[in-house]
Amino acid sequence: MEFHPKDLPISKTYDLKDEKDASNAVEDMVNLGFKNRKEGFKVLMPKETKLAKRIGYTITTGVIHGLREKNEIRDIKYWTYHHDDEHYAIVLISNNTLIELGFDE
Repeated sequence: MEFHPKDLPISKTYDLKDEKDASNAVEDMVNLGFKNRKEGFKVLMPKETKLAKRIGYTITTGVIHGLREKNEIRDIKYWTYHHDDEHYAIVLISNNTLIELGFDE
């Protein structure tokens, strides 16, 4: 089944402006967790390439590190895409949830 990450169910969207916002979003996502959740998280980032790369790196590595610290499963899928004229987006979701929703490859 073909899909776009924007089609996935989202429980919370984070509109980030800088790396400090990204760190706060990581902490929140890790606290909320991915386990037993039937939806993912969306992160919106400014469409300035250098800043978006730093925010994206902070999000992806921070979530994996945070889940490892909590001894939780780190099988998370994520996609980065052009959300609109002003934002890039990252959608993060548990691989198990992805399979349950029928979006697995």
